[in-house]
Amino acid sequence: MAIQAIRLFGDPVLRSPAAPVVDFDKELRKLVKDLTDTMMDAPGAGLAAPQIGVGLRVFTYYVDDQLGHLVNPDLDLSSEIDEEGEEGCLSFPGLSFPTPRAVRAVAKGFTMHGEPIVLEGTDLMARCFQHETDHLDGILFIDRMDAKQRKLAMKAVREAEWSGLQAPQVKFSPHPTGGKAL
Repeated sequence: MAIQAIRLFGDPVLRSPAAPVVDFDKELRKLVKDLTDTMMDAPGAGLAAPQIGVGLRVFTYYVDDQLGHLVNPDLDLSSEIDEEGEEGCLSFPGLSFPTPRAVRAVAKGFTMHGEPIVLEGTDLMARCFQHETDHLDGILFIDRMDAKQRKLAMKAVREAEWSGLQAPQVKFSPHPTGGKAL
């Protein structure tokens, strides 16, 4: 097992967009194994490479007994939004908050061997695809919340035992929809 340390909220790597994978080699397969081992040990429903300090567009997931990974993901989202979904993050240990996400997502990308793959998910799987792809874009789930919920979330983060002394800056979505899928 190659369990890696998970970066916590406030670490700059979590706010940096990840680079596309160009080499589908032994190092990428090791990264996928490290991500999978770390996610399963945590345990979590998903883990993106930036969460272990690697700035590449790769994530793993384990939802509804389905274990997998996706390299260089691209998402197509449904217009239907689930406003009630509780969401947590391994980079925010022990905390979860209602976070709006599209109910359905189609994720296109590659396997660690460079083979094209299309994954479809609804509900929790769709939420996972969106959450992990956001990590690859330097966006955190608190960025998807409305102002009132984000304020409550930041209070919980400041009070968390793992939290640093200085509150980090929250990045707002640059998209015209304010971070919500259409």
